[in-house]
Amino acid sequence: MPTIEPTPWVDPLPAAAPPAGVATYRLPTGTYVTRAALAVTGGAWRDKRHFAATSVLVRHPRGDLLIDAGFGARVADHVRMLNRMERAPFTLGRTVAQQLDDSGYDRSRLLGVLLTHVHWDHVSGLDSLRVPVWINREEAQYAATDAHGAVYRAVSAGLPIHEYALDGPEYLGFSRSLDIHGDGSVVVALAGGHTSGSVVVFVTLPDGQRYGFIGDLTWQLDGVTRGLERPWLLRRMADVDADAVRSGLRRSSALSSVMRIVPSHDLAAYESIPPLPARFAPADA
Repeated sequence: MPTIEPTPWVDPLPAAAPPAGVATYRLPTGTYVTRAALAVTGGAWRDKRHFAATSVLVRHPRGDLLIDAGFGARVADHVRMLNRMERAPFTLGRTVAQQLDDSGYDRSRLLGVLLTHVHWDHVSGLDSLRVPVWINREEAQYAATDAHGAVYRAVSAGLPIHEYALDGPEYLGFSRSLDIHGDGSVVVALAGGHTSGSVVVFVTLPDGQRYGFIGDLTWQLDGVTRGLERPWLLRRMADVDADAVRSGLRRSSALSSVMRIVPSHDLAAYESIPPLPARFAPADA
């Protein structure tokens, strides 16, 4: 059984000085069902996993970002665009757009949606948000040419694209990075492997709590805590470079000793992140 022995992270963490007002909120938009046997090596076929389709709002005085977009209003159409083997029963909740509007959030604060990668379950909600898409060059090229970019190509049509460069230094073992606000509060690092330009988003809050949003380096927390990779067939189907995914997962497992690691599709991984308030106060909207 392929495993990655988790070892604690021992190096110093990068300096960060997040200003007051930096905060994270979870926006769950629905789930879809996958057998554990298809999620992690050694998983049981009878164990059904409800995969999260959750976006995270990162607030910052210089402008807010959403990490991924969750399910959109037309998610049923998006699922029909998938290969039959990739389709799964799903449940749609409220879209990110609906949740933001219901809370009284001022959407003019949004800089855009920062994608961990362009697969359907991370981009579907772009159909309702209509805000800039943050994507790096490697991922944009993958999205334009790979069959798994079909939903992205449909939902991003007509949207402004903010193509950012990962021209900063190595960050926590990942080769290239971008410090979005220049204060260490939101740092994007190239992971690659799952898709050509897939990224990890590191967020540091004013109280010192750190998060690593690792996209699909693994789908479930088992991958982080037990070092379990995807099954062989799923690695062949889902990843462009299994060795790069393995390397990124090894770093993520180590970092779990010093920060909260959030695989995109594990519901429990989001529990420490508060939901949006029922209503933002006018001064905070």
